[in-house]
Amino acid sequence: MFGETPRELPQRFVFVLVPEFSMMPLTATVEPLRIANRLSEQSLYEWSMHSVDGNPVAASNGILVNVDGSLETVGEHATLIVCSGVNVHKHIDKRLVNWLRTAARRGADIGGLCTASHLLASTGLLNGYRCTIHWENLPGFAEAFPEIEVSGGLFEIDRDRFSSAGGTSPIDMMLAMIASQHGPDLASDVAEQVLHSPIRHHSEHQRMSLPARIGARHPKLVGIIEQMEQNLEEPLSPSILAKQAGLSTRQLERLFRRYLDRSPKRYYLELRLKKARSLLLQTNMSVINVALACGFSSPSHFSKCYRAFYGRTPYRERGIPTIEQVGATPAG
Repeated sequence: MFGETPRELPQRFVFVLVPEFSMMPLTATVEPLRIANRLSEQSLYEWSMHSVDGNPVAASNGILVNVDGSLETVGEHATLIVCSGVNVHKHIDKRLVNWLRTAARRGADIGGLCTASHLLASTGLLNGYRCTIHWENLPGFAEAFPEIEVSGGLFEIDRDRFSSAGGTSPIDMMLAMIASQHGPDLASDVAEQVLHSPIRHHSEHQRMSLPARIGARHPKLVGIIEQMEQNLEEPLSPSILAKQAGLSTRQLERLFRRYLDRSPKRYYLELRLKKARSLLLQTNMSVINVALACGFSSPSHFSKCYRAFYGRTPYRERGIPTIEQVGATPAG
């Protein structure tokens, strides 16, 4: 079980780098291990980097990272951590999937950083487990894997599966592990070394508070936007939103104009379009299903709104050629 005292030291970690992985979560996971070794003056942990084929892997920031070997060079009795980032659904390699399933059958502790929960879920390794994923990928994950319990917390540890939302959240996850294995004093010392104080609980929210995000603290405005965010698939009418907030529709309009410089209808539309873009880029859902998931009953209306906001159609966002482009392609 992840976080339990290891049977022998040093405890081995194997990081599997997926193309376009996020660099920050990787370093936020490794550094607490390194510092724990230094402060304890023991070899509590050791780690190695691997890729599917043993070749270097480019992170999402373009930095090429050398690895210690391919998946075939990984020994048994190691904690496995899959590191991914943007476009994770495009980098689900069958060789990695089969290797992870074999490791799971052996009883290995398996976890993921940032968007890796998507990859682990696609292999079936999160069935019956609770996980988390980066907030930007949360809507797409929930649509793709409705049967899996996913939270908006910083990290989740569920028996022999664990996940973190990315960014700096792996620091908190590894500190929780260090505290469980070697005591809270060592975890606190490591946190001070990386200037990470206080140590955050796994259930803390990933994102800034809504007032901080919108730059306004008006309680009625915050409450209305929360209702909007919770009802993107079946949008509420301005009259219903106003009634729930104890306002008239005219007061609702003035409130949004004053603090957000747009109408409630426009703000609501932008929320739905932003969710639609996330689903288009992060899932394999059809454009029609994306439209329905974001409250658009007509694909043509969805396409028109999307193009007006982003300057391109949903199909172009996906890289799918239009009929006109197909017709313009020169013959063989």
